[in-house]
Amino acid sequence: MRSIDETLTALADELTQVESELAQPDVANDLKRLRDLSRRHKELTEIVGCWRQLTAARADAQEARDMMSDSSGDDKEIWREEMASAEARADELALVLEELLLPRDPNDGRNVIMEIRGAEGGEEANLFASDLAEMYRRYFALRNWKFEVVEERESPLGGLDEVTFLVKGDDVWMRLEGEAGVHRVQRVPATETKGRVHTSSATVSVMPEAEEVDIDVDPNDLKIDIYRASGAGGQHVNTTDSAVRITHVPTGIMVAMQDERSQLQNRTKAMIVLRSRLLKAAQDAHAAEVGDLKRSQIGGGGRSEKIRTYNFKENRVTDHRINVTLYSLDGVLAGDLDPLVDPLLADKRARLLAESDGRAN
Repeated sequence: MRSIDETLTALADELTQVESELAQPDVANDLKRLRDLSRRHKELTEIVGCWRQLTAARADAQEARDMMSDSSGDDKEIWREEMASAEARADELALVLEELLLPRDPNDGRNVIMEIRGAEGGEEANLFASDLAEMYRRYFALRNWKFEVVEERESPLGGLDEVTFLVKGDDVWMRLEGEAGVHRVQRVPATETKGRVHTSSATVSVMPEAEEVDIDVDPNDLKIDIYRASGAGGQHVNTTDSAVRITHVPTGIMVAMQDERSQLQNRTKAMIVLRSRLLKAAQDAHAAEVGDLKRSQIGGGGRSEKIRTYNFKENRVTDHRINVTLYSLDGVLAGDLDPLVDPLLADKRARLLAESDGRAN
């Protein structure tokens, strides 16, 4: 088994090789290779840069230690402080490096397709789906992520049957992956006349955006239907056949779009979502082959499969996966999701570290 120094030396050599490949003129003509090399270059630059800083900090600490042993009086105390500072810096860098060396999620750095749907609870579930959509819109804005609504279908009382976002940013997958699942709400619905608390749910699915170089879709595998869009009435109802429904025949995956007035725009958006669903299906199939398939993100949408509960009466939100409860539901709904997201990320890192230690032993 390689020592850590041998592993890091090999990664430094790989970084040099990747930089050499990126400098080759033909790489610019191969978009997939260019993207993969660029992503690997970013990963390796972080790891090798941290390792070099750690090596320098340890050298500084050793130099200060040597100088301290040869000094006396005030000089000795100055070198002691220098040594303590360098050792503290080395300890911090060692922790950072340990995390950087953990297995990378293949979807890190990708944009995200997020879909929110009302589940159990009738129209109250759709109203809650609308609340979740607004919560995420505010979160996107707080983190300065770019996003667009790919599709949005309103329910009769102003909720959402479904909404699909395309979210863009460096860390969107890392921070949004854990939002996938069943979200449960406990409150007195607007539709309740006797003041009783109801329990309803909405589902959130999170998929990495697939680029054309990721998924090669054979046009012969697609069944495309064009029809007239429907909506709430008035300007929302098209007078032309602009809605598009695309079915990937081999998998049965179907995507319908009607929000745009142009058939071409609806088709473009439908293909974005279709490619992402195909990529997710391919990743799940691969995970199943290696025996690491996780339970479906959203299950059947039932309340018993919940990942998080939002209790309006108590101003409480609880994440059941990490047993974190906050009495600041109003803040969470205003987009302050980091107090929930950060513990989820810390829990994931801890599990990866435990698995890494187990393999090492």
